Amino acid sequence: MSEKEALLALQNGSDIRGIAISTSDQPATLTNERVEKIGQAFVSWLKEKMPHKELKIAVGQDSRLSGQSLKEALFAGMAHEPITLIDCGMATTPAMFMATIYDDFKVDGAIMITASHLPYQYNGLKFFTAEGGAEHEDIEAILERANQAQVQTGKKAKIIEKDLLSVYAADLVEKIRKGIGSSDKPLAGQHIVVDAGNGAGGFFVDKVLNPLGANTKGSQFLNPDGTFPNHESNPDNKEAMQALEQAVLTHQADLGIIFDTDVDRSALVDAEGQALNRNNLIALISAILLKENPGATIVTNSATSQHVEDFIVGLGGKQDRYLTGYRNVINRAMELDATLAIETSGHAALKENYYLDDGAYLVAKLLMANTDLPALIKDLKQPKETREYRFVIKEEPILENGQAIIDRFKTYVDQKKNLSRLVDHLEGVRANFSTGWFILRMSLHEPLLVWTIESDKENTISLLVEEIMPFFMEEATLDRDNVIKK
Repeated sequence: MSEKEALLALQNGSDIRGIAISTSDQPATLTNERVEKIGQAFVSWLKEKMPHKELKIAVGQDSRLSGQSLKEALFAGMAHEPITLIDCGMATTPAMFMATIYDDFKVDGAIMITASHLPYQYNGLKFFTAEGGAEHEDIEAILERANQAQVQTGKKAKIIEKDLLSVYAADLVEKIRKGIGSSDKPLAGQHIVVDAGNGAGGFFVDKVLNPLGANTKGSQFLNPDGTFPNHESNPDNKEAMQALEQAVLTHQADLGIIFDTDVDRSALVDAEGQALNRNNLIALISAILLKENPGATIVTNSATSQHVEDFIVGLGGKQDRYLTGYRNVINRAMELDATLAIETSGHAALKENYYLDDGAYLVAKLLMANTDLPALIKDLKQPKETREYRFVIKEEPILENGQAIIDRFKTYVDQKKNLSRLVDHLEGVRANFSTGWFILRMSLHEPLLVWTIESDKENTISLLVEEIMPFFMEEATLDRDNVIKK
């Protein structure tokens, strides 16, 4: 692979991601040398967009082990320009966007060093301007410039350190107080535990909940630790949610909150240990927003439950199922002037909050409701069974082979009298059967086909799988010996 191909391969949709720490079977791809070039390219890209400005750029990082060295590489790539660089230290993805908004910062561009919930060896870069997060084509342009970058000498940039996270937290505190209608401690008497998964979200306890009067005893894994020693930092992970559920029950808390590593995703657990993530979370925030915005549109990713659509419609709203990927649902929401863009993974972007996927603001909005949250979704029907299979595509070209299987699966489904395919579905294959539905789609970030199944009757998914699994077992480009079942 040429150096240009290696650089372009770092694109991960609307951000950059790669291996930052070499392992025995994974050589580093997001190297300091490449990140230095990317830093130089970002400045060049911004200068073209803002040719007459003296640029200010902020950089922050989550708890990953490679974060500091990658930040130094970014600064090295940008230091030869006469600009101001703000080192924000430990930060979150939504806070880095807000650095373009807050009067104390008002930066022209911001970079967050993160790879979300991925294992410790990964890292990545997310880019922002005041217009929002970088788009797919922006990342392509930045990487193309990085490929053309030349080594520069001299240091013209001014580098300063500034605490962004405290400013961001104080903003959340003020918004929650205003939303509840109290200037003091509106969460007094509430016992709330936080699981930060050793990512960047531990600030939410000391800087947000405690000033609002909440009892946070039992909060766990708040210290940043890039080895992630306790569980995956991911509100869409069963083990992580179980850890929070146990903390809530052990400490008899009223509510549990969990964040992913860079805090652009979150989820909750109620006092009974019931997970309020995925479809439950979509319904919960939809109920609050539809009360404030009657008839509003909620944009979701494609793999949401039919029960979610029924719930939203029952509240007078509209659901628009769209392509998986947080930038996809956000852009769709902006196009439709929707109140909310949200994915089952926990990404949630509210119109009232710059269409920013912000896990901490999502939690803040739920706290502002100042009500019994589980009661809001008491009418949301729950499936009796759910199951997911992940099929590894073992042969290149991955996208082409995956799409070919999806096309053949469409024909297969159409020939089944007991299945009814949704012909206007935008992503993969979605079909109904007598007691539920399923969707087969390409994974956004991995060489996988994901088959998600939901049924309203117990002991029916196994029968469906027994009928349909032979289709996948005949596909030669799939690793048929290592099917992942969840």
